[in-house]
Amino acid sequence: MEEMEEELKCPVCGSFYREPIILPCSHNLCQACARNILVQTPESESPQSRRASGSGVSDYDYLDLDKMSLYSEADSGYGSYGGFASAPTTPCQKSPNGVRVFPPAMPPPPTHLSPALAPVPRNSCITCPQCHRSLILDDRGLRGFPKNRVLEGVIDRYQQSKAAALKCQLCEKAPKEATVMCEQCDVFYCDPCRLRCHPPRGPLAKHRLVPPAQGRVSRRLSPRKVSTCTDHELENHSMYCVQCKMPVCYQCLEEGKHSSHEVKALGAMWKLHKSQLSQALNGLSDRAKEAKEFLVQLRTMVQQIQENSVEFEACLVAQCDALIDALNRRKAQLLARVNKEHEHKLKVVRDQISHCTVKLRQTTGLMEYCLEVIKENDPSGFLQISDALIRRVHLTEDQWGKGTLTPRMTTDFDLSLDNSPLLQSIHQLDFVQVKASSPVPATPILQLEECCTHNNSATLSWKQPPLSTVAAEGYILELDDGSGGQFREVYVGKETMCTVDGLHFNSTYNARVKAFNKTGVSPYSKTLVLQTSEAGAHETKPMKDTDSEEQTLPFPVPSERLPLRRMSPFSSTLNLQPSFPGRSYFDFRSSPHQLSLHSSLQSLNAPGCNFETQSASYSQLVDIKKLLAVAWFAFDPGSAHSDIIFSNDNLTVTCSSYDDRVVLGKTGFSKGVHYWELTIDRYDNHPDPAFGVARIDVMKDVMLGKDDKAWAMYVDNNRSWFMHNNSHTNRTEGGITKGATIGVLLDLNRKTLTFFINNEQQGPIAFENVEGLFFPAVSLNRNVQVTLHTGLPVPDFYSSRASIA
Repeated sequence: MEEMEEELKCPVCGSFYREPIILPCSHNLCQACARNILVQTPESESPQSRRASGSGVSDYDYLDLDKMSLYSEADSGYGSYGGFASAPTTPCQKSPNGVRVFPPAMPPPPTHLSPALAPVPRNSCITCPQCHRSLILDDRGLRGFPKNRVLEGVIDRYQQSKAAALKCQLCEKAPKEATVMCEQCDVFYCDPCRLRCHPPRGPLAKHRLVPPAQGRVSRRLSPRKVSTCTDHELENHSMYCVQCKMPVCYQCLEEGKHSSHEVKALGAMWKLHKSQLSQALNGLSDRAKEAKEFLVQLRTMVQQIQENSVEFEACLVAQCDALIDALNRRKAQLLARVNKEHEHKLKVVRDQISHCTVKLRQTTGLMEYCLEVIKENDPSGFLQISDALIRRVHLTEDQWGKGTLTPRMTTDFDLSLDNSPLLQSIHQLDFVQVKASSPVPATPILQLEECCTHNNSATLSWKQPPLSTVAAEGYILELDDGSGGQFREVYVGKETMCTVDGLHFNSTYNARVKAFNKTGVSPYSKTLVLQTSEAGAHETKPMKDTDSEEQTLPFPVPSERLPLRRMSPFSSTLNLQPSFPGRSYFDFRSSPHQLSLHSSLQSLNAPGCNFETQSASYSQLVDIKKLLAVAWFAFDPGSAHSDIIFSNDNLTVTCSSYDDRVVLGKTGFSKGVHYWELTIDRYDNHPDPAFGVARIDVMKDVMLGKDDKAWAMYVDNNRSWFMHNNSHTNRTEGGITKGATIGVLLDLNRKTLTFFINNEQQGPIAFENVEGLFFPAVSLNRNVQVTLHTGLPVPDFYSSRASIA
C-alpha cells in the first residue's frame, strides 16, 4: 500500500489530506490549504456582477484563461495574474510535492473559527494546483465544495494499517514519535509540537489528550461521518443527479434545482459506479501486469546486454587477433621470400667473384710468363714457342671480352609489395550487422479465455508475449491423436487463431504451439487439454492448462469464431519456399518454415470412417496424405505481366495488350488433388486464351505453353489443343463463348492434368507424369476477361472414378 501514499497527500502541503474537499475539476485539496491559496479578484469579475450583467451561467465561473497567466514553463518559478488592475503580482511557490501554488496576495486576518466557518473574502478565486483551472467562489465560499468522505476513510485505514510507531503530524522535517493525541483536533503531537501548537490554555484547555495507541483505537472505532448536502447542511444525500453527476438531498429536489434532470437512488448509483470502477480496474490491472512483466523483461535485458557485450567484445578481439595472426603469418612468408632472394643474389655474386679470381690469377700468370720469355736472347728458342704464346694470349683476351666483366646479378630486389588493397580493406572493415542472425522468437502464450471446443471441433488462440522484441514469421500448432500419442502439425501459418474440425467426439486432445522465424523455432507453449463433446451433444467444452489442473473454466464459443470457420480456407499445410518470397505451395511434409492460412482435419466420423477403437495410432485416425485439399486463392499481381489488369479483389483479370500475357495464381501446389474454374466474362473477336499450370519462372510475354515451364490448353470458339514446350497435341472439337466455364483438375497424387469445358471433360487426360511445384496460370489478351473461382471440391464423377481406380 506504500505505493498509494502519493494519492493520499495534498498537492499543496504535501501531507495527508485533512478535511479534503472536491474541486469541480475532480482534484482534491485540504480545506485549510484551499483557504491558503485563495486570491481576491476585482469586483468586475465577481459572480454577482456577472449575473447582474446576464453573463453568469453557473455558481462556479471558470476564469478566462486568456486573462490569466497561471504558470510559465520558461520563467524562474514565478507566475502572476494579468489583466486585473487591482490584483498585485503574486510570486508562485512550489509545494512539497513539486506542484506550483499561488499564495494569497494578503495574509488572512486572524480568526478563532475553523477553516470551514471562517469568512472568505469577497470575490475570491481559487486555482487548482494540479490542472491549473481557476474559478471564482460564490457566496458559500469553500462550503460550496463537497467534502471527500471516501478519501478520508481511505487515509484512516491506510494510517491504521501502518505497523510503525505513530509519528507527530506537525513536525516539519523528520517527524518525531507522537506522545499524545487530541481527540477533538484528531491530531498526533510530539511534546515540542504540543507545547507550540496545542498549549493547555484558552479553548484548547478543554480538549482531551490521550496516548497515541488509545487515539488510534478511538479513531478506528469512531463512527463514519455522514455526507451532508453542501447547500443544506442538515440534510443527508439521498439521491444522485445523473446530469450534474453529484449526490443531492431531498430538499434540493423540492426546490426544483434538478427538476428537469434524471435523478436516481443514491444506493443504486453507488453500486453501479462501483461496478463500473471494478470493470475499469480489470483493464488497468491487465496493463499493470503487462508493465510488471515488461519491467522484468527490461531488467533481464540489462543483464543480457552486459553478457552479450562481453561476448561480442571477446568475439571482436578474437576476430581482430585472427586477422593479426594471418597478417603475421603472411609477413613471415614474405620475409622468407626476401631472404631467399637475398641468398640467391649473394650466391650468384660470390660465384662470379670466385670465377673471376681464378681467371685473373691464370691471366696474370700467363702475362708474367710471356714477359720472362721476351727477356730471353735465344731467337731460335723464342720462335719455337712464340706462335703458341701469341695464340694463348689472344684466346685469354677473348675470354675476358664475352661479358665476363659484367655483373650477373643486380643489387636491387626485383620484388614489390602491393599492400594498398589490404589497407583499403582494413579501412573499410566495419560491422555489416549487429549480429549474424536474429534470435528465435519468444514462446507464444495460449489465450485461455478465447479457446474453446464445440461438438467435435476446437478453436485455439494464442499471442506473442507482451512487447516481445523478436518478430515471429509464423506459428506451428500441434495436436496429439486424442489418446496420448505423438503430436502432429495441424496448422502452420501467420494467423494467431485456428479452428480444427473433425475431431473425435468424447475425446481428450492435447494442443501446443510454437513460433518460428528464419533463425529457428521457439520453445513450445504450455500444453492445453481439449475435451470434445459426447456424440450427438451440442455443448461447449472448456479448455484446461496442464500447469493449472485445479479448475477448468467454462469458456463460451466466441461469436467471431464462426465466420472464421466458414470463411477461412480449409486446406492442407502450406509450405513457404524461401526462393520464392511471398509465395506458398501446398505440401504435407513437416517443415519449421511452413506457412498456411488454415488447416482442417476432415471429419473422422463421416460415413465410411468407422474406427473400432479410440486408442488406434494417429496414422490410422488421420492419414493426412489422403486428405483432399480445398484451397482458396487469387491471381498474383506481383508476378504477372505489367499489361495484366486486375479487379474484383484480384479474382478477375484482363489485358491491355493485343498480345498474349501470362498471370499466375498466388498459391502453388506440390501434393494432393486440386480443382478450380474460370468463367469467361468477355470474349470478343474469337481469341484463343490458354489455361493450365506453370512454374514460377514461366515466360510471361507469350502464350501459355510456348516454353517448357507451362502445361496448358488453349481454346477458341470451335476447338482446343493441349500445348507444352510449343508442342500442339490432341485437337478436340468444342470451343468457348461468353459465359463458358473452364475447369482445371490437377491430380498430383496420380500426376495428371485434366481440363473441362462447361462441366464436360475436354479430350483425354491432357498431361501425365507432372511432378514438382505448379501454380495455376492463364494467358489472354485484351479481347478476353475471366474470373477465377476457387475453394471448389473435386467433381463427384472424378472422385468416384479415382476411388474405383
